[in-house]
Amino acid sequence: MSELTGEWKEVLSAEFRKPYYRSLYEFVKEEYSKYIIYPPADKIFEALHLTALSDIKVVILGQDPYHGENQAHGLSFSVPKSQKKIPPSLVNIYKELQDDVGTYIPNNGNLLKWSKQGVLLLNTILTVRAHKAFSHQGKGWENFTDAIIKIINDTDRPIVFMLWGSAAISKSKMLNNPKHLVLKSVHPSPLSAYRGFFGCKHFSKANEFLLKNNISPIDWQIENV
Repeated sequence: MSELTGEWKEVLSAEFRKPYYRSLYEFVKEEYSKYIIYPPADKIFEALHLTALSDIKVVILGQDPYHGENQAHGLSFSVPKSQKKIPPSLVNIYKELQDDVGTYIPNNGNLLKWSKQGVLLLNTILTVRAHKAFSHQGKGWENFTDAIIKIINDTDRPIVFMLWGSAAISKSKMLNNPKHLVLKSVHPSPLSAYRGFFGCKHFSKANEFLLKNNISPIDWQIENV
């Protein structure tokens, strides 16, 4: 795993010393040595590397990484620019964005631009075995990402949380800071998007909240490549 630096290393230092994390580290290390694991080892903490704690404006929670080749690169819902096929959930996110704030649907699924503006694209499980969804569930990542969510919740400034689907919504019990805006919806997956994700207007609601709190809004447009 690539090492965390800066703010995240400081605020998560206690987690690294806990028994569950030592077990998780050994498990992940062994998995990478035996199997194809996504994302690449140096991208496990990519979301934290790209979005410092002090820069967070919006948190979008995913579940576990994409488990297909050339998909996962450490950011929830995002794929590298070299991946020509946009995942179905992200297609639906783009459709909602278009209806909500008028963005055009781009020809790629790379959400790096969001990360650089303060959108933390965090999966609750940070690694997965190739072609085996949730294969690293229950190994300790949930403890680690819960610690991240609690740290963000305790941050003394307004932050938007977008919780899509039951797994993400289950984290709302940790979000008790009245300064934050918590937005909930069904998952953007094709299996559920028509049951309330389409029309949720989370992107415009997030920007309205940020502006109301004198925080610059997110430019949600992902450009074509």
